[in-house]
Amino acid sequence: MLATLASLRIRNLALVEDLVWHPGRGLVAITGETGAGKSLLIGALQLLLGERADKSLIRAGADACTVEASFELADSKELDAWLEDQGTEPCSDGQLLLKRSLPVEGSGRQFVNGSPCTLTVLKALGDQLVDLHGPHDHQSLFRREAQTRVLDAYAGAAVMAGEFAIAHRETKRLAGEIEHLRALEQDASLRGEMLAHAAREIAEAKLLPGEEEEVVSRLRAAGNSQRLLELSSQLEAALGAEGEGGIRQALSEAVRAARELARLDESAAALNEALGDVAVRMADLEGDVRSYAGKIDSDPGSLRALEARADLLQSLKRKYGGTIEEVVARGEQAAQDLEDLETRGEKIAALERDATAAAAKAAKLAKTLSAARAKAAPALAKAVTSELRELGFLRAGFGVRLELLAEARSQGGELAEFQFAPNPGEPVQPLRSIASSGEISRVMLALKSVLAGQDGVPLLVFDEIDANVGGEVAVKVGQKMRGLSSAHQVLCITHLPQVAAAAHRQFSVTKEYDGNRTVTAVGELVGTARVAELARMLGGQDTDSARAHARTLLASQG
Repeated sequence: MLATLASLRIRNLALVEDLVWHPGRGLVAITGETGAGKSLLIGALQLLLGERADKSLIRAGADACTVEASFELADSKELDAWLEDQGTEPCSDGQLLLKRSLPVEGSGRQFVNGSPCTLTVLKALGDQLVDLHGPHDHQSLFRREAQTRVLDAYAGAAVMAGEFAIAHRETKRLAGEIEHLRALEQDASLRGEMLAHAAREIAEAKLLPGEEEEVVSRLRAAGNSQRLLELSSQLEAALGAEGEGGIRQALSEAVRAARELARLDESAAALNEALGDVAVRMADLEGDVRSYAGKIDSDPGSLRALEARADLLQSLKRKYGGTIEEVVARGEQAAQDLEDLETRGEKIAALERDATAAAAKAAKLAKTLSAARAKAAPALAKAVTSELRELGFLRAGFGVRLELLAEARSQGGELAEFQFAPNPGEPVQPLRSIASSGEISRVMLALKSVLAGQDGVPLLVFDEIDANVGGEVAVKVGQKMRGLSSAHQVLCITHLPQVAAAAHRQFSVTKEYDGNRTVTAVGELVGTARVAELARMLGGQDTDSARAHARTLLASQG
């Protein structure tokens, strides 16, 4: 994926109030005094790309901190397809927009191209966009699965490794289906009878969604049918009573009075009309009561049928599931298992044919993959060793060992293990066992240099990986990073003038006090300002000799 971090905006994070940064392409150096806040830029990127959030970093007095970034992509088709699978909006005009907001109270929110997303999605996207390396960010290189992927990338076998993983999963899936069907063969006769009984019993019940609630409601009404009939009769009698004091007589007299009132005074027409409506509604109400009474089922036979249906539903629930929906699902599963049981022979034979073909494909891929790894391992070791020589490990040893697995995994029939001996005379040991943070940083830089053409992560970030080096080694580190920038955008926080001078652009991070608060600011260094910063990094004093040395460093980059 060809992508460039075009802009980064940070608001209310630690000493940053509102900062907008446009790093640019190529190798970008970030320099400044110790404690100025250089690592805040890296921390903001980590926050944006799904890393753990620390609310203590929210600027004092602010309600929330926010980090936003814009990435420019040469071709967003592949990423757009992935984004749509995650339920987020695709890129517009090749621009990817990321945002994460962390409030003092409550949960944070994150967005991709304006669409809300989960932290999992944001982190997965970050893994595709940014590879960050600092004193404590190399744990991934210690994992043998990651080392195997590095070897595959160097061997040009990454696609083949992906194909093997797919074939391996398919083989496992088919084996699982075969195992399931064969398990059905145990006590097949008894199991078949049980499945057939369950499927038949549930099917014959002809269960309907929501039926249980309806049966319970009707059963409750049927149990009170006699009392319901009595009350309905009383209500009908009261509404239709025409004797003295009855509702119908009183309403008729009221209607006649209102009609006369409206004849004598037109302003009473509304009253007359309203009473007329009441009379009509009263007649409708009488009809509704008679209709309701007519629907009351007082037949003992109907009550017994409802009770039997309710008993059946309860029995099925006790036997097959806590709800009618679960009972229906159990019936469908029983029918499917019964079909599998009855046709297991044919299905097992078909699955075994597919499994044999899948296993053959996986075995062929595994063999080819193993051969590619065996050929590439010594070449990778030699290439990394050569890079390490230039990075100050003049007599270090680096090796790639392949361990054959007793059973193939999704990575293949073997796992790679990087081995390292930083000092002469010492045997190589697993990288995770002996490398210090400074050593592993340079090993990572050596690997990145070797894999520059195969590494698909567009943005590489190095946070002071040049610690504890100097002189000619520092020059080599700068050259390596500049070389990486031909295929990647590279951001580097550094204290070394040799590395900073190798950058295409240099930014200085400073603390500024405005009379009320301290804020962190970032500014690009050009011309004499860059020379002055390099002179400071060289010796701490802005002298003619330091400036001359700084200009020489810049001129050496061509």
